[in-house]
Amino acid sequence: MKHILIIEDDLNIAELERDYLQLNGFKADIVQDGAQGLKRALTGNYDVIIVDLMLPGKDGYEIIKEVRERLDVPLVVVSAKGEDINKIRGLEYGADDYLTKPFSPGELVARIKSHIKRYERLKGNAMSTEVITHGGLEINTASHQVSVNGREVQMTAKEYELLLFLASHPNMVFSKEHLLTAIWGDDNYGDTATVAVHIQKIRKKIEKDPSNPEFIETLWGTGYRLASLPGPLMRE
Repeated sequence: MKHILIIEDDLNIAELERDYLQLNGFKADIVQDGAQGLKRALTGNYDVIIVDLMLPGKDGYEIIKEVRERLDVPLVVVSAKGEDINKIRGLEYGADDYLTKPFSPGELVARIKSHIKRYERLKGNAMSTEVITHGGLEINTASHQVSVNGREVQMTAKEYELLLFLASHPNMVFSKEHLLTAIWGDDNYGDTATVAVHIQKIRKKIEKDPSNPEFIETLWGTGYRLASLPGPLMRE
C-alpha cells in the first residue's frame, strides 16, 4: 500500500483528500503544521507528498525546497494561490505538479497515480546499463546519474526523465504539449508552463550559460530539441 503525506492546515480539505486517497487504496497521513510536516516528510518514508503553500510554522515553498534537497519523491502542490507566478515558483523549488483550489478530488487521485507509476517506471529501469553521451553530457540510465564534463549533477525525477527523453531522440523537435504528455502522462491536467519551468531548471544545472544553451535548444514557436554537437551521440 502506497503511503501519502498530506501537509494541509485546512482540516476539511485534508480529510477530503485523505478519504479519496483511501477509497483508491492509498494510506494517508495528515499534518496541519508546516514545520511538523517537513519533519514527517523527511523521516516518514512516504511515496508522495501533498503540500499546501500557506501553512503555519513553515510555508510550502520552504518544505518543497528542503525535501527536494534530500529526497527524490513526487511532490504535489494543492493551493488556493492560482496565479502563474506561484505555480512557476512552486515548480522551480522542485514540485512535480500543482493543483489550484477548489480542485476535483478525482483529479488529484489521478495525478497521484500517474506520478507513482512514472516514478516506479524510472526506478524499474535501473537494470539497464545504457550510458548516453552527448558532448560533455553523460546520462547513466542504470544509476540515473547525470554528469557534465565529469561533474555529477543532481536532478529530480521529472528533470531526469525530461532530459533522458530529449537525449533519447536526438535532433528531434518536440512541442511543449508533446513533452507534457510524454513526461507527465495522458491523464495530466497541467499546462505547458510546467515544461518550460523544468527546461529552465535543467539548463541551470547542465549548461555553462543557460541563456545561451549548448545542449537543449529552443526553436521558437515549435519546441525543444537536444542540440546537434560535433561528433555522434553515443550509447554504450
